[in-house]
Amino acid sequence: MGQAAHLILVGIPGAGKSTVGRELARRLHWPFVDLDEDIVAQAGMSVREIFAARGEAHFRELERNATERLALSSTPMVVAPGGGWITVPGLVGLVRPPARLIWLRLSPAHALDRLDAELEARPLLSVSDPLAALTAMSVAREAFYMQADHALSVETMMPSDAVEAILALARP
Repeated sequence: MGQAAHLILVGIPGAGKSTVGRELARRLHWPFVDLDEDIVAQAGMSVREIFAARGEAHFRELERNATERLALSSTPMVVAPGGGWITVPGLVGLVRPPARLIWLRLSPAHALDRLDAELEARPLLSVSDPLAALTAMSVAREAFYMQADHALSVETMMPSDAVEAILALARP
């Protein structure tokens, strides 16, 4: 039983990882895993509550645990981790190879427009200037995101267009 070649969508918050991931999984007839939702289910509290009660380091440990479970799977899945997942040392190495990472590239301004109603639920963005926070996050993470197997600019794409582009990229 070997490790599965998951498709893992990475990018800043608001890039569309969960939205695109759900539709991509449906089209491929694969399971979809939102890693943050998995962590919330395991921890019994929201991401915001985890950050408030235990801190970011504890959340990153829960991310590691969720990634280790994913790495043991022999069923290919579409996975949407949180935006900071790729920056945690060793996590990408747990699933790659054979997993393939696809970077959904989006400017912080467009991401902020997409996230508008969700900002309060995102601990790293519920600050006085979320655009500055998202911009700093994007700059700090760009070198990590550049390690993806493919980069796809989703600035002007509808989720369905992103799915089609990923399906084309994902073909062996």
